[in-house]
Amino acid sequence: MVDTAGHCIKPATLSAAQPSASIAHAMNRRAFVTGLGAVLAASLGARAQQAGKVYRIGILTSGSADSTAPIVEAFREGLREVGYAEGRNIIIEYRWAEGKMERLPELAADLVGRKVDVIVTISPPSAQAAHQATRTIPIVIIAVGDPVALGLAASLSRPGGNVTGFASYGPELVGKQLEFIKEMIPGIKRVAIFWAPANVNHARGLKDLEGPARLLAIQILPLRIVSPADFEEAFRTAVTERAGAVWIFGEPMFTLHRARLATLALDARLPMMSLVRQLVEAGGLVSYGPAFIHHYRGAATYVDKILKGAKPGDLPIEQPTKFELVINLKTAKTLGLTLPPSLLLRADQVIE
Repeated sequence: MVDTAGHCIKPATLSAAQPSASIAHAMNRRAFVTGLGAVLAASLGARAQQAGKVYRIGILTSGSADSTAPIVEAFREGLREVGYAEGRNIIIEYRWAEGKMERLPELAADLVGRKVDVIVTISPPSAQAAHQATRTIPIVIIAVGDPVALGLAASLSRPGGNVTGFASYGPELVGKQLEFIKEMIPGIKRVAIFWAPANVNHARGLKDLEGPARLLAIQILPLRIVSPADFEEAFRTAVTERAGAVWIFGEPMFTLHRARLATLALDARLPMMSLVRQLVEAGGLVSYGPAFIHHYRGAATYVDKILKGAKPGDLPIEQPTKFELVINLKTAKTLGLTLPPSLLLRADQVIE
């Protein structure tokens, strides 16, 4: 080639060591795509491996399939919300003691022998049985009262062992429950309390009641219940001692036999107070306690964290923050009680 002045011009040449910008861009793009593909392949492979894992979860409870049905369903709903489904990536092993506490150690040992990944317990006795059976398999607790007092954890903020989950008791709870009884029956002088000596939370509850009872000028009549065979005699004593109401402490045995307790309370013309709503749905008058439905769903979140590698001893045990008041207005009418409208307005649910 020559320019207008007649000089020879050499065509431009490309060095193999210095590619043009367009070629370099193409090469970098290919390298990026290749690298990205490798990352995605590794990620998808890890996910496929994780998706192929089927976890085994044990549920251990003192109650029956019927009495714990709302609990189990709420827990399963919580599992679905965080991506688990029975038969796909989890298997749930259900173990119910049917109110026979002596069966719990055997049932807990069976779950341990099946090498479950996590044990979910409902009630203090089932939590204690699971804890005695294993100190390595993670345990998520629900409705156990005070886990520190039960020896299940070093503290609520730092459990330190293989147990985490939800506490369900505070000393202010029993005082609030007694206040509701006083508000419903202003002139009440004596309250009979059904308590079970096998439940360590009950002795503490009776102790914590001493102060509120003095302030409200109410005498507490503790009635010891070892088995359902004691129900009739306890109600006879409550009537003979002129109790104005009967208060059923939280206990799987009582929940299991809730229909019978509700019938006996109505026959004795005694308003019945309880911790859990199941007794009110069966015909009791009122319940006030933690909104356990949130604990049941929340237990699934704990299980998910543990299955993803979290240590239960590092997961703080949650205290109840939401409480619910449930009133059976039909029962109130049967007993001839007129409840304050302000109390009905504060109720989370009124059964009519």
